[in-house]
Amino acid sequence: MHEFSVMERTVRRILERLNGENYERVLKVRMVVGELTHLSEEQMKFSFQVLTKGTPLEGSVLEIVKKRAKVKCEECSYRGEIPRVDGSYFLPLFKCPSCGGKLIILEGRECYVDSVEVE
Repeated sequence: MHEFSVMERTVRRILERLNGENYERVLKVRMVVGELTHLSEEQMKFSFQVLTKGTPLEGSVLEIVKKRAKVKCEECSYRGEIPRVDGSYFLPLFKCPSCGGKLIILEGRECYVDSVEVE
């Protein structure tokens, strides 16, 4: 379960950052997760709930913002999303939908904490 190890590191870093700060409780943690990470939102939320028990993060809400993949073609300068069919990527090798050229991934591999809301 890759999601558990990602959330374990994330929770540890949030707690390190909050150490010594003046707050009553943590209300919400907002994360941005790119679709190319293939991380399951459900598994991340479950892992967060398990890992935050007994910590200052216990009871806080984990909000996950999914970031769509964006690509750029090296040959024709196409910029945009990767085409999908039935929810799956249409071009498994990420070829340009315009000319078939090589794509550079611009967005979609992110996984970071965007904000922590405290009271």
